[in-house]
Amino acid sequence: MDKKKFIKRLLQIIVVLFGISFLTFGLTYLSPGDPAEVMLSECGNIPTPELLAQTRHELGLDLPFHLQYFNWLKGVLTGDMGMSYSTKVPVVTKLVSCFFPTLKLAVASLVMMIIMSIPLGIWSAVKQNKWQDYFVRGITFIGVSVPSFWLGLIFLSIFGVNLHWVPVAGGTTDIKGLILPSVTLAIAMSAKYTRQVRAAVLDELKQDYVTGARMRGEKEISILFKEVLPNVMLPLVTLLGLSLGSLLGGTAVVEIIYNWPGMGNMAVKAISCRDYPLVQGYVLWIALLYMVINLIVDLSYKYLDPRLKEEK
Repeated sequence: MDKKKFIKRLLQIIVVLFGISFLTFGLTYLSPGDPAEVMLSECGNIPTPELLAQTRHELGLDLPFHLQYFNWLKGVLTGDMGMSYSTKVPVVTKLVSCFFPTLKLAVASLVMMIIMSIPLGIWSAVKQNKWQDYFVRGITFIGVSVPSFWLGLIFLSIFGVNLHWVPVAGGTTDIKGLILPSVTLAIAMSAKYTRQVRAAVLDELKQDYVTGARMRGEKEISILFKEVLPNVMLPLVTLLGLSLGSLLGGTAVVEIIYNWPGMGNMAVKAISCRDYPLVQGYVLWIALLYMVINLIVDLSYKYLDPRLKEEK
């Protein structure tokens, strides 16, 4: 990716973030419920009309929509996303504290997914229409069909309640607390990724260069690792980047089941408490992460594909 294309992508990211910020702020503004009333009730105060009016004024909720939005946007551009209504800490501080547990969970799940899905996908493709292929496809079909929350509850019941191998209450980010959430996410993700690996390898095995290599007498294992796998890296890395983005932004259900102190768990609690600054910051943060990951994946293409590296 040259400098001109890179600058173009950065401008696209800025425009998309601006659109997402406006949409998110507008939806939270139109959503039912009064954050000032929720905030006062949680603090044990009786939300009288006078106290509600004072709290709304302090939070800036009595201003017109456009003033609220531009005041918030001005703060975001300077690194200030406001103060969380429910936790009474800066939104940026809360996001950072919850981001690292989610990142830890996502990376662990991603590593497990790669370990499970790539060998199974290659094996299934090489043994196409044989019992090994049907076996792997059957496993992936079950993995795709089973909801992650149901799998999480089963694991928690077996390994937490019955065997006492892991803590049931959760809330910790150590190795014991990490195992079950990461395995739950990895199983759900690897079922999809295995099918994608199989499809990518099968497409490459049908190419003319593979036929030519076989006619030259090259061994199948040599063709697979020297010819096929380097060519399937490009689509697999793209899918890997999308998987990481979805893990960072889509782990709320699993985090709630295992009481994992991550961003998904935080977002659900923020929505229930009408904590609008925290919800807006979360959506903007996840959108930024997702687009940065896609940009990094695009930049990695020229290093993975020699044909793109030779292009000027």
